[in-house]
Amino acid sequence: MLKRIRLLLNKTNNITRSSYLWNSINAMLSAAESAVILMVMNRTNGLYDSGVFSIAFAISSLMMFVGQYGVRRFQSSDIHEKYSFGVYYAMRYISCIVMMLSSFGYCVYGTICKDYNTVKFLVIMLICFVRCIQAFSDVFHGRMQQKGRLDVATKCSAVRYVAEMASYCIMLVITRDLLISTLACAITSLVVFLVTSMNAAVDYCDMKVSMDLPQIRKLTIEAFPLFVSLFLNMYLSNAPKYAIDTYLTEEIQAKYNLIFMPAFVVQLVAHFIFNPILTSYAEVWVKGELRTFVKLVLRQMLVILGLAVFGLGVAATIGIPVLSLVFSVDLSDYKRELCIVMLGGGMLAYSVFFNTVITIIRLHRTLIACYGLAAIAAFAFSGYFVRTYGMLGATVLYAIIMTVLTLSLGIILLWGLLKARREGTTQ
Repeated sequence: MLKRIRLLLNKTNNITRSSYLWNSINAMLSAAESAVILMVMNRTNGLYDSGVFSIAFAISSLMMFVGQYGVRRFQSSDIHEKYSFGVYYAMRYISCIVMMLSSFGYCVYGTICKDYNTVKFLVIMLICFVRCIQAFSDVFHGRMQQKGRLDVATKCSAVRYVAEMASYCIMLVITRDLLISTLACAITSLVVFLVTSMNAAVDYCDMKVSMDLPQIRKLTIEAFPLFVSLFLNMYLSNAPKYAIDTYLTEEIQAKYNLIFMPAFVVQLVAHFIFNPILTSYAEVWVKGELRTFVKLVLRQMLVILGLAVFGLGVAATIGIPVLSLVFSVDLSDYKRELCIVMLGGGMLAYSVFFNTVITIIRLHRTLIACYGLAAIAAFAFSGYFVRTYGMLGATVLYAIIMTVLTLSLGIILLWGLLKARREGTTQ
């Protein structure tokens, strides 16, 4: 049976077309996962449980970057295989263990300092476990992409997303119990991972862990700036949610998450549009085709701009009525906040893209300064903005931080490209 599943996952008539198709499907499912669950949860359990789920999802998204350690982009663009898959595999075991320990530590902190009850503690831990599975499967998907089979990787992810959403929603309808439903989702995610991602990986990977400590240490050091930048980028995206978790209510948390969702979708869709061509970007750069590389970057920037403008237009016209109808929550007082969040979402999409390109041209060591300064500002001021101005303060702070971050990353990228042209090399 497992062999039949592998054959089905690998079956395609056109790898390139299949990669784009399944990557698009995967993007939509990834963007829809929390939205679909919240659509059901708001109707079965109410805003309080939706607020708990929202902050759990935000925390798990942050912790997932600990598990991934920012290596996926590095791995998929590692054209010359500087590091063996065994080294990437070993490192992923280590990073995922650290992820779950960090998640537990955060929950203990939340219990002591934020009065988390037992259910909230366990729900956060279980959703972090689901994200840990995603982080672990990512090392196999990175290898598949490296071998030109992104279609297989995205098929595996798509099946897992569907299974997670279905199990969670069905259990919510049957039990109306947040904890039981989350547990069912975690078990489903693990089973699907074993029969798809790990099963399909045997065709592309030597499933042996290489405990080459010098190589692991070297990769850890080399990927550290990228990890920090991605981790801090997610922290910056969710900083208002963490502040709301500290100062406001679960109900407000749920409402903020609902108006934030369209902005996150813009960023996510933009990310998955350029994710299939990441390896080709790296190949163009390695070949020294600087003019072609710049054209690719500019074209992607126009795509992101189009998505952001379209998203803002939708938000300003029918955004609030649609969100209120879909999620069965009255959001009529938050049109201004939604538009501000959409502006920040566009900036977030640019920041993620610039981060990726900076990684390809191997200037990722410069990223820590940009993200570090923005994170310090977010940490210092998010509490004041949220405590004083509520949801409006959270959205304004988010938009400002994302804009400053994007501008600083854009300056680094421009400097790197000008430096390459001046020196006449992209190596």
